[in-house]
Amino acid sequence: MSGTLYLVGTPIGNLGDMSPRAAETLQLVDFIAAEDTRVSLKLLNHLGIKKPLVSYYAHNRRDAGEKILQRLQAGESCALVSDAGMPAISDPGEELVALCGAVGIQVCCVPGPSAVVTALALSGLPSGRFTFEGFLSTARKSRMTHLAELKDERRTMIFYEAPHKLPATLQDMLDAWGDRNIALGRELTKRYEETLRTTLSQAAARFATEKPRGEFVLIIEGALPAGPDQDGAKLEQAIERLRELMDTGISVKDAVRQCAAETGVAKNILYAEAVRETEAL
Repeated sequence: MSGTLYLVGTPIGNLGDMSPRAAETLQLVDFIAAEDTRVSLKLLNHLGIKKPLVSYYAHNRRDAGEKILQRLQAGESCALVSDAGMPAISDPGEELVALCGAVGIQVCCVPGPSAVVTALALSGLPSGRFTFEGFLSTARKSRMTHLAELKDERRTMIFYEAPHKLPATLQDMLDAWGDRNIALGRELTKRYEETLRTTLSQAAARFATEKPRGEFVLIIEGALPAGPDQDGAKLEQAIERLRELMDTGISVKDAVRQCAAETGVAKNILYAEAVRETEAL
C-alpha cells in the first residue's frame, strides 16, 4: 500500500506560527523532503524533532522527485516543506504533487503561513480578486515582456522580490504601467516587519538611494477600467492624495506640484480643487 505525501506549511519568519498539527505531522512521517535541508534542520531542532531529511529543490527536482515517489510507492510517508510558507507555491513542489496524482498516491495538505496572503491582507489594496505572479525573470527583456502583458490587468497583483533586485524592478514597473498605488511588505512576521504603503514613483525614488534590506512582497493595484470612468477614478484618487499632502502642512503650491508628479493629473485641475478645499475650511 502506498504512503502519503503531506504538504506542510511552515513559518515565514516567526517560529511561533508553527501549528500543532504541522509539528505533529513532521513527527509522524517517515522522512521529510526539504527545499534547503539546512533551513529545515533549524526548524526541526527548534521543535525537538529528529527525522531523515532529503533535498528537493528546483535544480534536482526530477531525480529527487522520482526517488521520493519510489519511497512513497513502497509505503513510506513524506512531508514536503519549503524554506518558508506553503510548499508548492512558487517552488517545485507542484511537480511532486502532479507526480503523485498521476500514479494515485494520496496527497494531504497541512495549511500554514503564506507570504502572499499575509502581505495582501496588510496592503489595504483590493483583495477580492488578485493574481500571484511570483518572481519576475532576472533577464530584463523577459521581465519587461511579463510586465507589458500585465498592463491592463485589473486585479491586484502580487510579486516576490529579492532586495538586490528591488530598485530595478520598481523602476521597470513604473516604466511599464505608470504610477500606481503599491504596498511593500518586508520581513513579514519577523522582528523588523514593515509594510510601506505608497506609490510606485515614490517607492522607486526611495530605493534608488536607500539600500533595501530583507525579502519583499510587492502588492500593486490593478489597472483602472477603460472608458470615461477611468479619468473620474484617477481624479478622485488624486484629490484624496492632494488632501493628504495639504494636511501635512506644506504649501498649496508644493502640495499641487507633488500630487501632479505622483498622479499625472494636471496642476491647474489640482490647484482649483485645492482652492475649493481651503475655501471650505
